[in-house]
Amino acid sequence: MVGNASRAAIISDRRITGLSADVIAELVAELGPLWHERHQAKLASRLRKRAVGAGAKHRLVFVDRLLATLVHLRHATTHDVLACWFGVDRSTITRAIGEVRPLLAERGCTVSPGLRLRTLAEVIDHLGADGKTGIIDGTEIRVRRPAAGRKDRDRFISGKNKQNAVKTMVITDGDGRVLFCSPTRPGSCADITHARQLGLVKLLADGPAVEILADAGYQGLGVQTGGRVITPPHRKFKKNAPDWYEEMHERQRKAHSSRRIRVEHGIAHLKNWRALTRHLGRREHMSHTVQAIAGLLSHQQTADLASARQM
Repeated sequence: MVGNASRAAIISDRRITGLSADVIAELVAELGPLWHERHQAKLASRLRKRAVGAGAKHRLVFVDRLLATLVHLRHATTHDVLACWFGVDRSTITRAIGEVRPLLAERGCTVSPGLRLRTLAEVIDHLGADGKTGIIDGTEIRVRRPAAGRKDRDRFISGKNKQNAVKTMVITDGDGRVLFCSPTRPGSCADITHARQLGLVKLLADGPAVEILADAGYQGLGVQTGGRVITPPHRKFKKNAPDWYEEMHERQRKAHSSRRIRVEHGIAHLKNWRALTRHLGRREHMSHTVQAIAGLLSHQQTADLASARQM
């Protein structure tokens, strides 16, 4: 296992994990007991020849398991490299990441020290209660090409980038803080289709009055939600448009774009985590990976905002 000096160096340098030491300490205090509880439940769930707790002890304590997962998500470090770093077998690292990553995904996005948003319905209620504007956009993450002969192999080919990818819908507030990342869908799924499948139309139509900014990929949701989804203005003149119309249309388009650009900043912060630039693991793990990183990023953003207010 990694020594105390190496562990302290990992925690103290934000470039390694992307998180401050205070946030990592909060993660250890929050997830440690939950991991231990699930581990004990797993041991007791099957017939055993020895009592629970017998046998060899863990060489990789929970703090190191969490740190290995954070480094893997932040830098896409291979399991072999992490195994050498932490002084354990590669299978131990694989198992540790497989156990910790779902715990991180279940945390949701932190918008204040005592408030977590885990579902799309909670995000809409939060925006409506605070009178804030939400911004939505879809982003694609490249994945490995599915094996030859797979029935739905072509579903992962993105119509935009012509590459194998999965897609997630990101929601931020007007300041670019990440509020929600949806489970992933194959890259061929259109942005507006993904939003409808997540139930966004029903939540906006039946929920509180919320303003949602979106790009042209979501045109049509405005009518279905009573005007709560605002997309760029339609172009009425395709040819020989009057000068006054060109000027007005360009002004409206830029005004909408300048408000919506914050979601692009939020997505850029997500893509700073190398696991989301190109995913080389199993596509089945992508939903947990995206949601785990969104939760970690939002937690750090909230902590940074709180520190800035105290200064």
